Amino acid sequence: MSLANRLTFFRVILAPVFFAVYFLPIGSARLTVALLWIIFIVSEITDMFDGMAARAFSQSSDFGRLFDPFADTLMQLSCFLCFVIDGIFPAALFLVVLYREFGILFIRNLMLQKGIAMGARIGGKIKTVCYIAAAAAALLYVSFRRLGAAEAFQPVFAIVVLVIFGVSVFFSVLSFFDYLSVYRKA
Repeated sequence: MSLANRLTFFRVILAPVFFAVYFLPIGSARLTVALLWIIFIVSEITDMFDGMAARAFSQSSDFGRLFDPFADTLMQLSCFLCFVIDGIFPAALFLVVLYREFGILFIRNLMLQKGIAMGARIGGKIKTVCYIAAAAAALLYVSFRRLGAAEAFQPVFAIVVLVIFGVSVFFSVLSFFDYLSVYRKA
């Protein structure tokens, strides 16, 4: 397995770890918050480095082009599910994200039948940045809430987080139609 794919695989492992840490009472709130941020940041750093490693060591492959977005989606959906269960991310918006991700998976499988491994597109990358921003904002909100910090601003912050989630869902749907148009052309 190439270095790039090892980094991607590590992100696949981090997804359920994030979920478990989010809900398990493993100690103080500070410890839990710190661990969540470490997992989140390491996940995003490995996402950046796996692509760099693939290009630097000429390890780009059809497998990697599919494995990387799979790992991204797994981590993002794990984070988002935590926020849904915690009442931060509306379930209806989460379903739109979930349906989009399954739709993209279906389109990628159809493309594979045509011998095309469709990797991430610019719309998908914008969607990913929006997902990261939404997850970071929600995690910051959760951190403040768990640590009892900035209590006066929490209601306003909850609205800001909801707006960021709304924007990320909008770009998610927009990118779906971009992938759909690529499939139609193929």
